[in-house]
Amino acid sequence: MKALLVIDVQNGIVKYGDFKQELSLMECVIKDFKESSNPVIFIRHFDDSKESPLCRDSIGSELHSSLKDYADYVIEKQTPSSFFNTELSNTLEKLGVNHLYIIGFETEFCCMFTAISAFDRGYKVTFIKDATGTTNTDKLYEMQGLDIRNFVGKVLKWSSVIEVLDYEEYVGKYKAENTI
Repeated sequence: MKALLVIDVQNGIVKYGDFKQELSLMECVIKDFKESSNPVIFIRHFDDSKESPLCRDSIGSELHSSLKDYADYVIEKQTPSSFFNTELSNTLEKLGVNHLYIIGFETEFCCMFTAISAFDRGYKVTFIKDATGTTNTDKLYEMQGLDIRNFVGKVLKWSSVIEVLDYEEYVGKYKAENTI
């Protein structure tokens, strides 16, 4: 069975950029999973620091209103990996999931760490790179011209163990499969 992980689509992240395109693509993928009755699992990150935009019980930590109603399950985490000290593994095992699709925010941290952790646990992993986004920039990394999403996509694809697609490739490969 397939499941979709929607990582860190929270107010405290979405407010830091213009993510209309990413949110739109995320919603398209989510709707595809809902139509085919495959589970949609939202991952919600929390920080202990009161100064963090993702501080527990803050408005920033809440799932973004544009997508939150699609969640079949919500798993809480406090590290970049959605698996570390969470209920994700147990939930996926109960559901009989063997193939994870990953979309969401903080491409180079939470999405990438989760993809690698999923592979390490034996899941087939599909990373839909243009349905991810990040609040970080090339200036933060002191790497002028760095396209974080494409860089992460290339690294994961070069691993030859994680499937990396853009949305159009996903539609071509899996949309027809989901409607059968």
